[in-house]
Amino acid sequence: MSLDGFIAAPGHAMDWGGDRRLADFVDAEDFRGVAAATGAMLVGRRTSDVGARMAAEDPASVDYPFAGPVFVLTHRPPEAPAPGVTYLSGDIGDAVATARHAAGSRNVEVLGADVAGQCLMRGLVDEILVYVLPVLLGAGVPFSAPGLPRIDLEPLSTARSGDATLMRFRPLT
Repeated sequence: MSLDGFIAAPGHAMDWGGDRRLADFVDAEDFRGVAAATGAMLVGRRTSDVGARMAAEDPASVDYPFAGPVFVLTHRPPEAPAPGVTYLSGDIGDAVATARHAAGSRNVEVLGADVAGQCLMRGLVDEILVYVLPVLLGAGVPFSAPGLPRIDLEPLSTARSGDATLMRFRPLT
């Protein structure tokens, strides 16, 4: 997330400053540690489409050291599904249960403001990890989905990681 609260620039561009990727801001060991703790990903369709576009334009831009199942929650599955991706539609609780089962004892990483907001509203989030990058975007995709009600958070930790700040929170219910 940019310091001014955006998870992407206008048009869902992941422009973090010139040709810098998220991994360029975060300490490599921390980045690998989060990926290693992740057993499955639950991703929104827009976020999945952005990732696919980035991979097509510059394969190195999506170099995340994660190996596991990816579930995309969507009401409009593509005609030509991406290899290695399972498309889910329906209830967010069912989607999270599917991803949790696939993750085993490891974490489910949720990507996309809308999907994350749905998970938060249903009490399906154990922890929020935010990488705060030292950049002001001025506009773009906000960290939280529009319409998300107030959710109080318990701060768990804050740490410097490369040029980024890693913040962890637990939603209070």
